[in-house]
Amino acid sequence: MENTDINAPKSPPLPPPPQQEEPDSKRLKMSSTTTTSDDEAANTTQKQRYKRRKIAIFFAYCGVGYQGMQKNPGAKTIEGELEEALFHSGAVPEQDRGMPKRFEWARSARTDKGVSAVGQVVSGRFYIDPPGFIDRLNSNLPAQIRIFGYRRVTASFNAKKFCDRRRYVYLIPVFALDPSSHKDRESVLASLGSGQELVKCFECSERGRKVIGAMGKRTYQLGMSVYSENANLKSNGDVDNTNSESIEEEKTNADESAKEKQDCVGNGVSENVVEVVLNENTDSNSNVGSLNDSKVVEEEERVHNGEEKSPKGSEFCYCEKEKERFNRILKHYVGSHNFHNFTTRTKAEDPAAQRYIISFDANTVVNVEGIEFVKCEVVGQSFMLHQIRKLIGLAVAVMRNCAPESLIETALQKNVNINIPTAPEVGLYLDECFFASYNQKWKDTHEELSMKGYEEEAENFKMKHIYSHIASTEHKEGVVALWLHSLNHRNYPDLGYVNNPDLSAAKNPELSTGNNAAAADKNSSEVKEMDSTADKDSSGVKEMDGAADKNSSEVKEMAE
Repeated sequence: MENTDINAPKSPPLPPPPQQEEPDSKRLKMSSTTTTSDDEAANTTQKQRYKRRKIAIFFAYCGVGYQGMQKNPGAKTIEGELEEALFHSGAVPEQDRGMPKRFEWARSARTDKGVSAVGQVVSGRFYIDPPGFIDRLNSNLPAQIRIFGYRRVTASFNAKKFCDRRRYVYLIPVFALDPSSHKDRESVLASLGSGQELVKCFECSERGRKVIGAMGKRTYQLGMSVYSENANLKSNGDVDNTNSESIEEEKTNADESAKEKQDCVGNGVSENVVEVVLNENTDSNSNVGSLNDSKVVEEEERVHNGEEKSPKGSEFCYCEKEKERFNRILKHYVGSHNFHNFTTRTKAEDPAAQRYIISFDANTVVNVEGIEFVKCEVVGQSFMLHQIRKLIGLAVAVMRNCAPESLIETALQKNVNINIPTAPEVGLYLDECFFASYNQKWKDTHEELSMKGYEEEAENFKMKHIYSHIASTEHKEGVVALWLHSLNHRNYPDLGYVNNPDLSAAKNPELSTGNNAAAADKNSSEVKEMDSTADKDSSGVKEMDGAADKNSSEVKEMAE
């Protein structure tokens, strides 16, 4: 047994093994530290994140003062206002501001400058939480743009591509369909001596048109115009006192016509009118060409005992006969046609010129601020720039007998180019957009896209902002009345296209070529007939020469 050395040094004890640190627990999305209830609520609000949703927004706007619906750099547009309101409402983040492609922006319809809308729809991906999204939007928009609500849609929804039909409405004043109201200067001159002299309205001349023979300084009193100087002048400038009886007679006739006119719609002309009265001592043929041989009579004041008298107007009203004719004119547009003449910058060969109109009618008359309007409703798949305004412009020209009804069918031909008048934009508005195919496909999983639920709010907005604007603009500026004066063959020579064969040949090269070819064929056939006649004549001459030779030979034989 070995002896151990007691005095041997002992080895130092081994250090304890290091304690392994526990891994950090997974960090929670919400803070799990010990805090007070107030701090916890604040941290929860700061870290809460919302998700973008694909929605369709229904809204309306009055287009006055805006350069149309579509966003255009440097111009004030409806889209520009709406995008800024979406940003300030928190629906669009800072990094996507001014970049509509990032949030999949799409619109159902584009409207021109000054055109309004009641049922416009746009779509995109927006942050719609927390609740109160519509109120936040409206608080950042002017009063003439109102958001009605929104609907959740599928991820692939596009407001432009999924829109099946669009319905537009044009309010045309009833007096615009009257052939005798607001005639141009040439028509008034041509009516001299016919026994049915047309009327010139001073109101249109004061708004910028020049009326020959209209004199007198105009002053305004409570919206009523009064002429202070006497405008009953002869052509040489001297005062004519012999026509005072005719003035009184015209005033009496005006009162009688105003009493008789009860159920018919007025033509909306001003209370101050100029009537061209034919001089008995002048030749009617010379009066047609110039106003120098006629006497211009102005009714100075139509105020008697504090009441304003009604002017002498026509008996035109939009009754069943006129309604049937106007609807017949509008029916020419229904169907699939080439509308290259009813737009700008679109060639006849462009497939985009081919459009389909489902219906077009004018069966309703509405009264807004004392003016009667015919409500023209057109439903189609889609429309081009200025198309509806040109459709109305040509229909009104036909209704006023400025153009034949057959001109509409001619204008729809692909090989014909015609300049068509464009009606003012103030009376046009987008009424509703339809999504029938989408609603049918997704009816079980998604909400229906329509104006149902917004009818009352939309009707109130329409009457307050759109209809009132249309009527007040016509009262103050007479936009439609001034436009009616331009519907003549001087400004639009193509209105006489059908009745003028020379113009037809110039406008339709193919037709002209065809006519020339037919004429050439006819001439060639005539030449052939003449040649055959000449041949026949030459053969006859030959026969006569042969007979003469025979006779001469017989004479020689007898002489021998």
